Amino acid sequence: MEQHLCMPLESRKRAIRRLAIAKGHLESIQKMLENPDVYCVDVLRQIKAVQGALQGAGEVVLRGHLEAHVATAAARGDTTEMVDEVMEAIRLH
Repeated sequence: MEQHLCMPLESRKRAIRRLAIAKGHLESIQKMLENPDVYCVDVLRQIKAVQGALQGAGEVVLRGHLEAHVATAAARGDTTEMVDEVMEAIRLH
């Protein structure tokens, strides 16, 4: 089973962009929490924005993996391993 990142460059760029957005929101949250006058709901909104950006990045990476590896698993003969790997990666905890 291949263990390298071979998603299309455009997918990588989209994932990087979404992570940069999440990073910006995280930095904003940290600054907000240093301000004693910040409104709690504003912090919660920023946290939700980070979660959304991370979820979006995860979806881009997952789609790239599905297209690059899982869709071709039958031809390689490792369908079960690929499905197990994806299920473990996306398992809800």
